[in-house]
Amino acid sequence: MADAAARRAQVAGGLLILILLPLAHTPSHAATPARSSSSTAAFQLQGDVYPTGHYYATMNIGNPAKPYFLDVDTGSDLTWLQCDAPCQSCNKGSNQKCPSPQQCDYRIKYTDSASSTGVLITDNFTLPLRNSSNVRPSLTFGCGYDQQVGKNGALQAATDGLLGLGRGSISLLSQLKKQGITKNVLGHCLSTSGGGFLFFGDDLVPTSRVTWVSMARSTSGNYYSPGSATLYFDRRSLGVKPMEVVFDSGSTYTYFASQPYQAVVSALKGGLSKSLQQVSDPSLPLCWKGQKAFKSVFDVKKEFKSLFLSFANGKNAVMEILPENYLIVNKNGNVCLGILDGTAAKLSVNVIGDITMQDQMVIYDNEKTQLGWVRGSCSRSAKSMSFLP
Repeated sequence: MADAAARRAQVAGGLLILILLPLAHTPSHAATPARSSSSTAAFQLQGDVYPTGHYYATMNIGNPAKPYFLDVDTGSDLTWLQCDAPCQSCNKGSNQKCPSPQQCDYRIKYTDSASSTGVLITDNFTLPLRNSSNVRPSLTFGCGYDQQVGKNGALQAATDGLLGLGRGSISLLSQLKKQGITKNVLGHCLSTSGGGFLFFGDDLVPTSRVTWVSMARSTSGNYYSPGSATLYFDRRSLGVKPMEVVFDSGSTYTYFASQPYQAVVSALKGGLSKSLQQVSDPSLPLCWKGQKAFKSVFDVKKEFKSLFLSFANGKNAVMEILPENYLIVNKNGNVCLGILDGTAAKLSVNVIGDITMQDQMVIYDNEKTQLGWVRGSCSRSAKSMSFLP
């Protein structure tokens, strides 16, 4: 069985088509009363870009609450977890029953051919607030009874489900805002050493040093997009036209359309020393080996130069993509390019994935319709009062 990272390398996960099939009405539960002031909920993350292939949060759901591992996905709206209803292709985990006959069916398809089919239900989520208290809102999510992962559904899903944090009204963030629990602000910090943290609300958003870009309406869907960007390598333009970009934590790697992808590959190859030799490796399409096996990206990053994305929607808004934000070192000790050809993967947009967002706090502020990022260590606790480099 291919590992999650290699599996996600084929097509970016997270971008979706959602079809809701209303058969009746969603089962009703008493909602948490709206609060007069909002708070921030914070969660520790687990996982990594390689070899896990995703970052995931533990969400406590139900009464009594049980823990579920959910893949953090800002590229889709619907949260779902595996239920028995009956189960055809079960993820590990849940014993939750799907209610019948009052139900609203859903079917969701992702661009990597993964899918989930089930019914919408509501239940309590236990959210840890930064003031050390908990809140237990009743939220709507998908109770999935048929999940397909990999070719013909041959692979086992690595988590219990998916945490949909997109811009749509069904996302958990939108529901929490509607109930007055948190503001419609989301942030995550993915560590290169694994793990990191996630938060809902604006208490952890730094007051300075953040690069902000106005959100643009993506031409390909309801995604978080900072609009078009010009691509540079080692501060030199690669001569490709500005490209629309979306931020998607459900994608392990970063995807550029064919023209900018080929330009990046040519620029990288042109700047490498003879100590690196291109080698065929099953991990990713483009890998190199050194005179001895590499233990981490930091052993080899001096051989590579930074990429830069200059965004038109922000004043001096530039994201530097350091070598550690586009390279991995795999179990064979080879260094591989974590930017992939999005055109070959049949993507219509350029996707900034987990690898490029590592060791940066990335903020999705739906209140002010802006996206922000600031570089720093993501290995610290989400309960930190400030984000310092």
